[in-house]
Amino acid sequence: MAKISKEDALRYHFEGRPGKIEVVPTKPHRTQRDLSLAYSPGVALPCLEIQKNPEDIYKYTAKGNLVAVISNGTAVLGLGDIGADAGKPVMEGKGLLFKIFADVDVFDIEVDTKDIDKFCETVKNISVTFGGINLEDIKAPECFEIEERLKRELNIPVMHDDQHGTAIISSAGLINALEIAGKKIQDVRMVVNGAGASAIACTNLIISLGLKKENVVMCDTKGVLRKDRTDLNKYKDKFATDRDLHTLADALNGADVFLGLSSKNVVSKDMVRSMAKNPIVFAMANPDPEITYEDATAAREDVLMATGRSDYPNQVNNVLGFPFIFRGALDVRATCINEEMKIAAVYSLASLAKENVPEKVSKAYNVDNLVFGREYFIPKPLDPRLITTVAPAVAKAAMDSGVAKSPIKDWDAYKHELSKRLGLENQLLRGLTSKAKLDPKRIIFAEGTNLKVLKAAYEVLQEGIAKPILLGNPEKIKQVMADNHIEMCDVLIIDPRSKEAEERRVKFAEMIWEKRQRKGITHEEAYELTYNRNYFGIMMVETGEADAMVSGVTSQYDAVMSPALKLVGVKPELNHISSMYIVVTKKGPYFFADTTINLDPDWQTLAETALLTADMVRRFNIEPVIGMLSFSNFGSIKAAANSMGAERVRQATRFLHKNNPELLVDGELQANFALNKEMRKSKFPFSKIADYDVNTLIFPNLSSGNISYKIMQEIGGAEVIGPIIMGIKKPIHVVPMECSVREIVHMTTIAVVDAQHVHKTNKK
Repeated sequence: MAKISKEDALRYHFEGRPGKIEVVPTKPHRTQRDLSLAYSPGVALPCLEIQKNPEDIYKYTAKGNLVAVISNGTAVLGLGDIGADAGKPVMEGKGLLFKIFADVDVFDIEVDTKDIDKFCETVKNISVTFGGINLEDIKAPECFEIEERLKRELNIPVMHDDQHGTAIISSAGLINALEIAGKKIQDVRMVVNGAGASAIACTNLIISLGLKKENVVMCDTKGVLRKDRTDLNKYKDKFATDRDLHTLADALNGADVFLGLSSKNVVSKDMVRSMAKNPIVFAMANPDPEITYEDATAAREDVLMATGRSDYPNQVNNVLGFPFIFRGALDVRATCINEEMKIAAVYSLASLAKENVPEKVSKAYNVDNLVFGREYFIPKPLDPRLITTVAPAVAKAAMDSGVAKSPIKDWDAYKHELSKRLGLENQLLRGLTSKAKLDPKRIIFAEGTNLKVLKAAYEVLQEGIAKPILLGNPEKIKQVMADNHIEMCDVLIIDPRSKEAEERRVKFAEMIWEKRQRKGITHEEAYELTYNRNYFGIMMVETGEADAMVSGVTSQYDAVMSPALKLVGVKPELNHISSMYIVVTKKGPYFFADTTINLDPDWQTLAETALLTADMVRRFNIEPVIGMLSFSNFGSIKAAANSMGAERVRQATRFLHKNNPELLVDGELQANFALNKEMRKSKFPFSKIADYDVNTLIFPNLSSGNISYKIMQEIGGAEVIGPIIMGIKKPIHVVPMECSVREIVHMTTIAVVDAQHVHKTNKK
């Protein structure tokens, strides 16, 4: 797992607007009339309607999409009882996950009491505000009683995720692992290590799926829960055994399943070897499991392994469950989350892992093809089908079990609505990061003495996104790192001006001279260029000593791209390079091209730009739908008939239609028609993209593209990533001089994905 420094974590939470969540208005609020409708006097009317019919609260307020994440801070992560106030960052984080995965709004509520009666009374008194209650980080055994009481006394969904979230995901994985192992759930012996809220909830749910209670042995820190022990509470006592077993090692001998919800390194290789054929090991302690993946697979080739970690196969991750469970419960206005709904979530997750995995999911994890089996029996958190699989299953189970107050009638429409709830921006950035981490590449940072660059290099190194190579004076780099508490012990630092770099300079100079000797450069001038960090870095990429380069924080754009074009050059099948920006909006990502390179492109350049952009967008696991922009729609403005600019767009579009008929592209189009599908379908039903949402915009010239993305950034509030250089033989990427550390990290991630593609293409 990536190492996160104290400074990084604290800065993430306090920089800019403190915390991780905010309240965003959903109705117009700019005029006096808007405010009069939002508050007095207009607000009185929905108040009166709700007074007459309390169920109208769902019609006129946000209650139906609002969940309270509630804790008293008595069992926060692995930190224990740290208090309600100290637990607030975790609750905000849970709210963030609800929103980005399932578009569920959250208020986090920290209740400063350990008294069960007071806690329950507080939650009951505020429950009218919410459509659901997610209990979080409350210690056992109090959490059991709190949840049981609130479920009895409230008529909205209540779930303690620490118990049931882990139970649902691990149960889905266990069902599939048993199938692969060729075992039946009613026949297997299971050992559970850990006897807290999660362990007991997991065991109870698995028993409800068919496991025999007498086939369960549970252990805590004192050993096996035995009937002769006098220190067991009523929840542990339920699983006490009278068998002659005392230690975890005793229990595991001959067992079929190990379920770990305890602490690291409590299971040895010998314990795994003592288990039955095709042992199933779910070592879910975080961040370090009860036995490492490497040790378990080394002990037994036939082991089926799951952990709580993302860097190994089969991650038991609660984010696979709680966002979508509450999504389904809220959408049918369920009065509770019952066993039927939890079991429906289990089977929907289990079945999803058996379905053909979309190419975009496999690509996100740098796998040619994810196939159900030992290495994949739990769905991946980045699978976009989760929301349209789990939420409907939960909603249907609520309806079938009689707890749904607003049943769904059109399931196809409901699934369509779910798929539209989230834009693709989160999937895009998370997917790119996951893809990069699976095969990190060597990335040159030409400006290695710059603090922002060093912070970005540290982040990508810790995250496992890339292997940084820093160019610059080692003493200065180390001093900047020391002054700012940045630790990168193993990073490679090269000073292009040092004596140690002389051999490289001589080699690079010879290559530069060979490339440019008929372009007016002398051997001496070629040698002098090797002292320049951009030239030196580009030559490291060209010679294969590095996979890509990122520069531009302290360099003008031309200072990077000019040597890149001279030394690396354009791909042989192309006549031009181009650039693209990713514009991340609430509606999803849009791709703008060309934005920085071709000033006044002819039709051939526009067509090449469209093809280059389409290829790059596909690398991000998104199918491009392209609008070729102009000031008219298919010649609708008379002046367009004689306009060279509009004619170029028309020529480029005709070329693309003829030579790339599979590409979803059309033009010329005004920007509003390109982005508004309903307008386009109404006026131009003949268009090749009439039924599609455009996500890629090709601008008729540099001015319009550059101006547009900067307006989106400054006025539209979009996050902008780029420029992404397209068409060059090897990955050389430039960041803007005013960029942030986050932007450098994003560009590095893209450079890694770009380098992966180049490497894969060269191997063919």
